Amino acid sequence: MPGFREVFRVGEFRALFTAYFVSVAGDQYARVALTVLVYARTASAGLSALTYALSFLPDLIGGPLLSGLADRFPRRTVMIVTDLARAAVLVLMAIPAMPLWLTCTLLVVVQLAGAPGNAARAALLPHVLPGEQYPVGQAAMNAVNQVAQVAGFASGGALVAFTGAHAVILADAATFLASALLVARFVAARPAPEAATQRTWPLLDGARLVWTQPRLRALVAMACVSGFYIAGEALAAPYAVELGHGPIAVGLMFAAYAAGTAAGMLVLARFPDSARLRAMPALVVASCAPLTLCALNPGLAVTLLLFTLTGAASSYHLVTATTFVATVPDDQRGQAFGLAVTALRVSQGLGIALAGVAADRVPVHTVVAAAGALGVLAACGTAWLWRLSDQPSGRTTRSTP
Repeated sequence: MPGFREVFRVGEFRALFTAYFVSVAGDQYARVALTVLVYARTASAGLSALTYALSFLPDLIGGPLLSGLADRFPRRTVMIVTDLARAAVLVLMAIPAMPLWLTCTLLVVVQLAGAPGNAARAALLPHVLPGEQYPVGQAAMNAVNQVAQVAGFASGGALVAFTGAHAVILADAATFLASALLVARFVAARPAPEAATQRTWPLLDGARLVWTQPRLRALVAMACVSGFYIAGEALAAPYAVELGHGPIAVGLMFAAYAAGTAAGMLVLARFPDSARLRAMPALVVASCAPLTLCALNPGLAVTLLLFTLTGAASSYHLVTATTFVATVPDDQRGQAFGLAVTALRVSQGLGIALAGVAADRVPVHTVVAAAGALGVLAACGTAWLWRLSDQPSGRTTRSTP
């Protein structure tokens, strides 16, 4: 099996990797900034969490309706155009006099524009890194996602405290501009998949593919468990206040999740594919279990440790992502990926919104603990689905790029 050194010798992958890192870090800056901005203006845990949820819920529309663009048009072009569009909208969001409702509306636009770009990157990667290089490269991309979140969340809280939320949002716009330039300069142009351009109903075809394959359904269900364990992130701002801390603690809470996931993925990537698949169901359960201890109302240090453990177990997304993309035919990868992300983001958005509403009525630590307990139950259900899909009648054949 190839190692990380081998995949980083591929120039196109280095460009995709770097572009992804800077844009993800910028996104985390913006998430921290918006969460703190809304809570500062409204003093409402519910509105703060609902604003954070807005960065996920637009995938309900963007995932199914826009991700298919990554199959119908050249994927490099889709990535460049969507990055430039997001940069332009974020510049508008950075205007200090912007009403809060309009800022939230523009946040929805940013997320909608990201759906086809993210699908294009996911569908393009198996072409940049064919064969056994792909899982290794995907592991690196997933790990850098978490490292970028650590950098963005940890420094985002401090940046908001010292420079203000609007300046941080403007920095996010600059990261998308840099991402577009890197892809335009270093990623080769490729035509759109021929079969995809001939599909009349790509959304229906993609939905049929995912729904009729038990293995794909089980993988999507496992990914959706994140809608439970994300409650701690969603309530970071009011949780920090409950613990007697400020914006820097908010960034540290976000960073704890991401740091744990990055470490978990680096460890998980060292195991063969068969071992990762065997460990995946247990990791799904373990991603929620630590949050149940928040019921004891520990201090900041212990809470950060619990968030880190949750993040480490959530590294199972490395396995779900690579298995899902490798199973789907190339001409449907963008659409199928968009549908999977839709399910993931909607589950996260709903979980965040419900946690926020609950946190306006009961202590934040109690809400996080309850989300963890419910998540353990849901994770056990997805493990059962995976076991059923692994029976001979539920197996699917992996496609090739």
